[in-house]
Amino acid sequence: MDVNTTGMIFWRTAVFLIGIFIIGGTLIAAIKTFILPRGVNVWLTRVVFQAIGLFFQLRVRRAAYAERDRIMAFFPPLALFLMPMILLVLILLGYICLFWALEPRPLPELLYLSGSSLLTLGYATVNTTGSKLLEFSEAMVGLVLIAMLIAYLPTMYSAFSRRETAVVLWEARAGSPPTVAEMVSRSHRTGELERLRDVWLAWQIWFAELEESHTSLSPLVFFRSPQPQRSWITAAGNVMDSAAFMLSAVDVRFEPQAAFCIRAGFLALRQIADFFNLAYEPDPTADMPISISRYEFDKVCNELLARDVPLKADREQAWRDFVGWRVNYDDVLLALAALTWAPYAPWVSDRSVLNRAGIEQR
Repeated sequence: MDVNTTGMIFWRTAVFLIGIFIIGGTLIAAIKTFILPRGVNVWLTRVVFQAIGLFFQLRVRRAAYAERDRIMAFFPPLALFLMPMILLVLILLGYICLFWALEPRPLPELLYLSGSSLLTLGYATVNTTGSKLLEFSEAMVGLVLIAMLIAYLPTMYSAFSRRETAVVLWEARAGSPPTVAEMVSRSHRTGELERLRDVWLAWQIWFAELEESHTSLSPLVFFRSPQPQRSWITAAGNVMDSAAFMLSAVDVRFEPQAAFCIRAGFLALRQIADFFNLAYEPDPTADMPISISRYEFDKVCNELLARDVPLKADREQAWRDFVGWRVNYDDVLLALAALTWAPYAPWVSDRSVLNRAGIEQR
């Protein structure tokens, strides 16, 4: 065997292995993204979303909120639209390598052959056993990828619909944007201050579903609400703030389900933050500072007193108790509000990283 023959065998083997690596890596990424029912940070999906997200962020960085919301609403749909195309292109390149390693031929012919097989067009073919096997396998891979996407989207939009239903219902209770003062005062006017157990139970379930759906279906994090002023993260923050305020400052019977709601909430947000590698304090203490000032807390208390809401007499202890609850989710809540470019909401997005940088939200 001469040197040229040995070199050709080496290169054909190397290109064949490269093709197998591209195809295998792409299929694994597709399985983790579209099928695996758990939150796995897939490098390919992450790179695609980061690249597209960077383009959108540059576009809206100095825009007013109305324009920013309108533009950012297209970010996750566009990323999902491009994702299967990128997967198919990678499969196309991988099979080009395999076809060349099996029977070296010019690149245009390889492109026609691989594209025809992947898209099941059938206009380009080679009548050899090895090539036929590659054609059949590539056609099968292409169909499976398309089928996975078809099954993936209804699941995602079903989870989106359930999420947004709860957000709309909370707006009816807490206003738009949602505030602690509005939620507590409305509950007082309707005589529900001591009958909110079912509300906290419902939001415990919502937080559990949120953790599962927003890690296993991670693009949902960036899907914006149908109405610009609504957001899943501002609703989540206001639910926990309202529960914390009820437990610490409102003079009613202690409701354990409110405490469990807060715990379910910050555990869910932490899981989502872990998926996106966001920094937060995993083991906070009650003496750590929070982003809400004592002045803001007292202002809400005074507003509620003016509406005849019964509050605890010891304002100092109420503040310490509120800080003890809020510290569990303060930094992770603000980090997710910044990540999702959330609309304006007191105690949530109005003090996120974006607004500390001087970007107008209103």
